[in-house]
Amino acid sequence: MLKLSAALVAFCAIPALAAPAAPTTAGALSPAEVLRLQAIAKRVTILRDKWGIPHIYGKSDADAVFGMMYAQSEDDFKRIELNFINAMGRLAEVEGEKALYQDLRMKLFISPEQLKAQYKASPDWLKKLMVAWADGLNFYLHTHPNVQPRLLARFEPWMALSFSEGSIGGDIETVNIEQLKAFYSKQPAPALAAVGSDLDNEPRGSNGFAIAPALSKSGHALLMINPHTSFYFRPEIHVNSQEGLNAYGAVTWGQFFVYQGFNERIGWMHTSGGGDVIDEYLETVVEKNGKYSYQYGKELRPFRSESVRLPYRAADGSMTEKTVTAYFTHRGPVVREQNGKWVSVAMMNEPLKALTQSFIRTKARNYRAFYKSMELRTNSSNNTVYADADGNIAYFHGNFMPVRDPRFDYTRPVNGAEPATDWKGLHQVRETIQLFNPKNGWIQNTNNWPFSAAGAYSPRPADYPAYMSVNPENARGIHAVRVLQGKKDFTIDSLIAAAYDNQLPAFEPLLPLLVRAYDEAPASDLSKAAVIEQVTLLRDWDMRYSLASVPTSVAIYWLQDQVKHYGPAAKEKGMPILDYLATQLTPKQRLEALVRASNKLAADFGSWKTPWGEINRFQRLTGDIVQPFDDNKPSIPVPYVSGNFGALAAYGMTSQQRTKRMYGERGNSFVAAVEFGPKVKAKSILAGGESGDPRSPHFNDQAEMYARGEFKDVLFYKEDIEKNLERKYRPGE
Repeated sequence: MLKLSAALVAFCAIPALAAPAAPTTAGALSPAEVLRLQAIAKRVTILRDKWGIPHIYGKSDADAVFGMMYAQSEDDFKRIELNFINAMGRLAEVEGEKALYQDLRMKLFISPEQLKAQYKASPDWLKKLMVAWADGLNFYLHTHPNVQPRLLARFEPWMALSFSEGSIGGDIETVNIEQLKAFYSKQPAPALAAVGSDLDNEPRGSNGFAIAPALSKSGHALLMINPHTSFYFRPEIHVNSQEGLNAYGAVTWGQFFVYQGFNERIGWMHTSGGGDVIDEYLETVVEKNGKYSYQYGKELRPFRSESVRLPYRAADGSMTEKTVTAYFTHRGPVVREQNGKWVSVAMMNEPLKALTQSFIRTKARNYRAFYKSMELRTNSSNNTVYADADGNIAYFHGNFMPVRDPRFDYTRPVNGAEPATDWKGLHQVRETIQLFNPKNGWIQNTNNWPFSAAGAYSPRPADYPAYMSVNPENARGIHAVRVLQGKKDFTIDSLIAAAYDNQLPAFEPLLPLLVRAYDEAPASDLSKAAVIEQVTLLRDWDMRYSLASVPTSVAIYWLQDQVKHYGPAAKEKGMPILDYLATQLTPKQRLEALVRASNKLAADFGSWKTPWGEINRFQRLTGDIVQPFDDNKPSIPVPYVSGNFGALAAYGMTSQQRTKRMYGERGNSFVAAVEFGPKVKAKSILAGGESGDPRSPHFNDQAEMYARGEFKDVLFYKEDIEKNLERKYRPGE
């Protein structure tokens, strides 16, 4: 059983435990259950403000969680259900055999039996929250019989542990599905050809800025919360109880804690990345009489084997299943084969502690309490930027950090037969890379390394093991330092302006090379003759995007063309594509890329002289998880650019482009700027709107503001909410 310190338990009162919700197979609620849930609903009030943002008020934390899940379900139940279908490894039951090995990947780490045991071992206060979580979802389904779940007709409290930490990517998703399938289906592994580049996808990550009181006009600390997620991945919510819960911010659909946000005293922003927290081991396998063992020092250890059932929906709609025998070492599951050796993987798998940490940090009221929550050390894939009403700013580079022997290179699979490669417990928080009130007065992280997080007062690489920071600097990090360094008198509005600065640093080393290639090319060069006007525009371009900017369009199409043509070569050399383009291309190749880019612009839009706002758009047509796009339907011009190019306000398309225009799917999603004074002040914006229902007035009511970078005032205090009230009700009404 997880034992929490008295300080952590003190975050939550521990009233009597409510009866658990019924199991998923139980069908409709019994009359007694309905009466019990109706009684809870009477203790919950939901205030919807003019933007449709739900402000939930409950007597206890559990009551607030009940209302929180009910309100989330009202806004987008299908996203909640899909998150938990996926988290429990049951996607193939609704999407068919194509999802079979995605389910296996989840089930190698998560099983209902383990989660039920952890639920049983949970402290009473957390059990009560998990019960309330399931109750809120089940009460929504009971009161909305027209909503037909794809699979989960009933939620059980233990299920909350299957999705217990707010990371965007998810550690488990780092396991390659195709290689996993090849190993367990005994089929040849797919060839890992050098295709694409490291810029093929919009970066998964975020920006976080913290400003100390000395640099703010008000003398109060400021926090910029700028997640770069897929759009509609997190709604905006405010949850309150009489037990001290008062958290506002972004919550991942189906979770009962505010993942990135603030209360009246502190704020927390998570950025992805950090250190090396997932390691692979090359296992030397010995087979005897059909039994498999692995070498570990001088001994042979038997693999633990487990039969994993994988139900799936067949093409005719019927249910069938496949059973896979999975193998495990003491470090973790076997996930692939490499050069005749099996590869096992070690990663954090502490759902109970992770869920505890995720909730209790939302109730912290000062740095000491927040730090205490960090000592649970289960925020595995995130950094944290922090600010509070006492004037403190802080940064934690990662949180879960295994202790390892620095002689080994853990960026590659290590020798599993060598016991010295094992993890040796976890680093204490004080041993990890962090900052507290640096003298420069600001902190930034953009999923980059921590060694520029506070300018001259940043941590130094030599002071830490290499595995504690594995990400390089990036163009957004360079950009962030520029907009923060040497500035003062920050306000909420000027902090937003800094976070939306329109410079594109990725072009700075590349465009001079193009101009030089043009200037030095002979007059007889046909490529030179074809791009006279384009180079003239780019020569004078300030490398800042805008809706009316033609050079933005030309430069982005030029860079995209180079990425497409030279990305595989860069991969073969093991070079970041931007470094490759800056050092490996010939002048002629640079000019030819500009010719191709200009021709594509002309073919798609009638002229290469097309302003960026004609190309780059926001469109939300349906409530589908994956949005369809249509050039013939209404859309909104958006000036922002991919984070790959150093844009702080990131905006990129992630699905295969089947349209001429580009439509954003990932980047700035929920964004908030917060000031921590005697009263907290904040502004925020959502991509589109709060609701996933196209019939709702809050499906797209923030879209125009989002495109303009115009923020709404956060309604944090009840008197302000009631002045801007759209609806007040109790769950079930």
